Amino acid sequence: MAEEISNPLLSLIHDQGLIDDLQYEEVVAECKRSNTPVSQLLQDFGLMKLDDILHVIATNIGADVVSLKDRDIPPEILQTVPAKVAQMYHCLPVAVNNGTVQIALADPLDPAKPDEIHFAIKRDVQIVVADPMEIERAIDRLYGQDDSVGSFSDILKEIDANKNIAREAAEADVDAKAAEALANEAPIVKFVSLVLQQAIQDRASDIHFEPFETEFRIRYRVDGALYEMAPPPKHLALPVISRLKVMANLNISERRLPQDGRINLNVANRQVDLRMSTLPTQFGESVVLRVLDRSAVNLELESLGFPKYIYEYVTEVIQRPNGIFVVTGPTGCGKTTTLYSALRRVNAIDSKLLTAEDPVEYDIEGIMQVAINEAVGMTFGKALRSFLRQDPDIIMVGEMRDLETAQISIQASLTGHLVLSTLHTNDAAGAVTRLVDMGVEPFLISSTLMAVLAQRLVRTICKNCRTPFEPTEAQLELLNLSPHDLGDKVFHYGRGCSTCNDTGYKGRKGIFELLTISDALRALINERAPTVVLRQKAVELGMVCLRDDGLRSIFEGDTTIEEVVKYT
Repeated sequence: MAEEISNPLLSLIHDQGLIDDLQYEEVVAECKRSNTPVSQLLQDFGLMKLDDILHVIATNIGADVVSLKDRDIPPEILQTVPAKVAQMYHCLPVAVNNGTVQIALADPLDPAKPDEIHFAIKRDVQIVVADPMEIERAIDRLYGQDDSVGSFSDILKEIDANKNIAREAAEADVDAKAAEALANEAPIVKFVSLVLQQAIQDRASDIHFEPFETEFRIRYRVDGALYEMAPPPKHLALPVISRLKVMANLNISERRLPQDGRINLNVANRQVDLRMSTLPTQFGESVVLRVLDRSAVNLELESLGFPKYIYEYVTEVIQRPNGIFVVTGPTGCGKTTTLYSALRRVNAIDSKLLTAEDPVEYDIEGIMQVAINEAVGMTFGKALRSFLRQDPDIIMVGEMRDLETAQISIQASLTGHLVLSTLHTNDAAGAVTRLVDMGVEPFLISSTLMAVLAQRLVRTICKNCRTPFEPTEAQLELLNLSPHDLGDKVFHYGRGCSTCNDTGYKGRKGIFELLTISDALRALINERAPTVVLRQKAVELGMVCLRDDGLRSIFEGDTTIEEVVKYT
């Protein structure tokens, strides 16, 4: 059996015969690998529904199950448990009966917690069982992120009540010292802190601060889609953006030129890196923060969702002594994550690995990572020329942007190095044409390029509200399918629930297209064949296109027609 983990819920469900030994081992292995809560894994694997899990827990401890969705808890009941206690023990008071406080506990099977809460609040405690996600959301909604921070509405009231902030914001518009002083005012510090915490907690990949003529908009991107927060008053644009620049050690007085910086935050006991970019606009500086949360990214090849044949090819190709392997796709489609995962796989004591990146996204132990800095002349070309004198085995080039970078990458490959890189093209065959357009000789491409992997990220249907449906003929036409092609295949969509914030989607997965360079394709490359000819030949030789791989994800119930049509 898999190495034991201490999880009373999983043991309880296994002991009751609700899952077998093999399923138990699978959940144990995934829990250790991804650190996902057991209750979520049981649902993701389709082994148990949430209601059944809660019922098993409640029966075991002799408690009732309650629903917290849309439940309004009066302030007098909330006051029975201080915010710090609620946040420390992940518990929420839901009612008071004859002096006993009914408490929903995120981990009700922990026998020590009820006693500890009893001593902390000095009242009798009765445990009830509820959805742990609903408990966490209710704690954040009702208590705020932090007792010292408060909630959005409290802070905005405090800012509105402070008439000086609006006046100081007008002064700060022309005085850098005033802007810095305003950026350090307590309400502004609290507000920015809360915005960042909220976005990171909601698994945002980017946070946008956008000043317009009459409003100040804050949006964040989750699973590829942008969501807007309640807009703060317009006069907060300057102090909030100044606060972010202070945190990133940028020049507050420089508002005419773009700037780049980094912010390191500690959120819920984990380090999160924010990459900051400012852009001067007509109505002030626009700021975008890219969230680099190492704990939210799993850099294991197995976790990328490759089809079996692509996984086997990639694991084999990265063991080769030389050649070029290119990953292609638009910005934000996971190219860097794929390459990092490949590097992690071959990162051994007997290999020297070097990367040139703009900028370095994640620090990986054992790999020499170089940040490209065009401003001081540290270009990809300069880095790569130095790399060849550093005796590397494997080189990763963040992006082949120009002829110089492509030529040195090819030279490195010809002199016995494995080169991994990315390109921005629409499909795998387009990568070959892009290199030719840059000015690379076709015979060099055909002799060094081993394969091109094109990828996209599509949103996955929320497993909690996934529902089967009959697609219309119009929807099938988008996929070039007819009702006769379907057979017994089932389509799904997400209805929307509290788990996915009523979007119907939660998380993303990759869809892929692998072009392996065969002798037939090499001949076409040498003839400078256009993309469409290369693509047709590759499909003849068995290449599965992005659209076809998207259909695989639709039929497996992972994503929707709309997502596949949108990204392929």
